[in-house]
Amino acid sequence: MVTVKIVTMPEDGERLIHQAIAELGWGADPEAVAKLVKRLERGLPAEDEFSVICSWLGKCQLLHKLDQQQVPATSRQIFQVPDLLARFTTQVNDRPVLIEVKSKNERVLSFRPDYLDRLSNYATLVGMPLLIAWKFQGVWTLFEAKHLKKARTNFNISLQEALRQNLLGALVGDVAYNIGKGAGVHFRIRKKKLLSISEVDGEHVENWEMMMEEVKITDFNGNQRTDLTGEVKSLFFAWDLEARQEHVEPDIWVHFVAENEGMQFAHMALVRLLQWESSNEARPDWRSLLVKKQVTRSIADFSAVLEKAMEQHVVYYIFRVRPHEMPVFLSEP
Repeated sequence: MVTVKIVTMPEDGERLIHQAIAELGWGADPEAVAKLVKRLERGLPAEDEFSVICSWLGKCQLLHKLDQQQVPATSRQIFQVPDLLARFTTQVNDRPVLIEVKSKNERVLSFRPDYLDRLSNYATLVGMPLLIAWKFQGVWTLFEAKHLKKARTNFNISLQEALRQNLLGALVGDVAYNIGKGAGVHFRIRKKKLLSISEVDGEHVENWEMMMEEVKITDFNGNQRTDLTGEVKSLFFAWDLEARQEHVEPDIWVHFVAENEGMQFAHMALVRLLQWESSNEARPDWRSLLVKKQVTRSIADFSAVLEKAMEQHVVYYIFRVRPHEMPVFLSEP
């Protein structure tokens, strides 16, 4: 018996193979080429995630990775090509920006002086602003490299300062928002037939055949809403809802209601929406999402949906966060 494994070529498979052969040479062992293609297919998760976020937030005109294979070899002593080049519709000029992407879960991001110098030298050479994108435990910030300050040896920035100078809202279109306390989704389930009764760890347990009878959605004023669009309803799946049960014989009401008064960034909601749509808790496949015309199936224009949800008393606050120092390539609101 022969087992055949079917492998599906990724959408940009030809480019990956070409890139692998260019790096390894035409005489490379096929197995080595295949392994490198696989590594390239997995990509760099932080860069891919940030790129998808920029695309989804709606202000990105162009973003692409920069080829970092540079010649002559001695140029690496002076120049370091950043990860991304991007142009956003919020800019007041036509010049793109350069973005170096980092993922670090410590509360201080640090750059060696020589590394930062090489990045800055490249930015000066091409006459473009240099920005740093930093992912800290699921939260992204984007700030000008000039905000890195020299400590004893390295150039550092604290998470607090990165948030204070964050350009993700003003440049890329990110917002923070709050689902109003009391808004939620409610399910009425009818108990149809008692199937069994048992004792588990000294507790009485009943096993019932159940049937879903009704689904209701309420706004933060407690009013039932039947006019919400599917996109507004999707916001509930990107928020932490508190679950509780209410027994009203012969029914059980299961309530999922917004109880906390915190806030969430749109880019964090994206991760939750993608997990909800895929029905699992795995990390989204950011690389495959890069080539999709619409990142999420549920919401195409997140900012517009938040505005609609505020009109319908589902979203209570929308925060448009501005940096403490507005860069020259952005206009004041």
